[in-house]
Amino acid sequence: MFNRRKFIKTTAISASLLAIDKKSIAGIIPTTSASVDVKPIVISTWDFGIAANQAAWKVLSKGGRALDAVEQGVHVPEADPKNQSVGYGGLPDRDGHVTLDACIMDEQGNCGSVAGLEYIMHPISVARLVMEKTPHVMLVGDGALQFALENGFKKENLLTKESEKAWKEWLKTAKYAPVMNIENKLYQKAAPTKLPGNQYNHDTIGMLAIDAKGNISGACTTSGMAYKLHGRVGDSPIIGAGLYVDNEVGGATSTGVGEEVIRNVGSFLVVELMRQGYSPEDACKEAVMRIIKKKPETAKVIQVGFLAINKKGEYGAYAIQKGFSYAVCTEQKDDLLIPGKSYY
Repeated sequence: MFNRRKFIKTTAISASLLAIDKKSIAGIIPTTSASVDVKPIVISTWDFGIAANQAAWKVLSKGGRALDAVEQGVHVPEADPKNQSVGYGGLPDRDGHVTLDACIMDEQGNCGSVAGLEYIMHPISVARLVMEKTPHVMLVGDGALQFALENGFKKENLLTKESEKAWKEWLKTAKYAPVMNIENKLYQKAAPTKLPGNQYNHDTIGMLAIDAKGNISGACTTSGMAYKLHGRVGDSPIIGAGLYVDNEVGGATSTGVGEEVIRNVGSFLVVELMRQGYSPEDACKEAVMRIIKKKPETAKVIQVGFLAINKKGEYGAYAIQKGFSYAVCTEQKDDLLIPGKSYY
């Protein structure tokens, strides 16, 4: 007989199971863009990020997708011959080859990457095609070039006269090995006041954007460390190192000596820290401190910086050394340049 005591016990168990079920379901349902009231914004590393952001904003201001915005944005430094560490005009490796690395990631977790790519002006667009047209994430070297040419990209000489001259000058005294942060030493030799990361010395561009639907995408592109060993690949094309996006949480990108970023899976770490409740700046700082704690002596002579944005549109950055800056573009102001905080 189903008595009152059994009825109360059964009802209580059912209520508990329902509560657990609701909690479990809530944990696996992704945050929808409709639940987040964020206006479009784009952020990127270094001062040349201002012009890149403005190009990205042309897409965002028309209600365009964040993925399209970051691709168009980083096209600007990729095609700038005056920028000697991203794309066309980039300083070559020790053997005189300009090799490019890039990756891109959208709000759905789709991603594409190229590494060691030569002769192509816009590696970021090749990376996007890897994401959209192949079952792979990364293509490298000759394979990446073949894929690019098969998809209509034009083969071009990316070594400018200025970069070739700098490389030949370096060869006069260079050891047959890459020197960490050689970009900094190159410029400081000519002018000691030209500090790492300022207007005279640039690095990878990493860009993150939120569109009108509240979705996040990111892009990262570089010609890598100057005079590196031929075949060297840094963090820029590696998902989780140079770039990571989780549309439920936020996105992060990095700049500087990629080897240390890779060892700490830096951008993924920043995003996961934001998931735990860290602010973008605090998450970036913690990632930097991981590098410093593991290699304190190395950290004194290299630069690594992280830049992040969360789902609310809050952003922040942190670096090992002074000189790292990042650009922000919103509806109110399209040329904001902010000096990043640093440990040293």
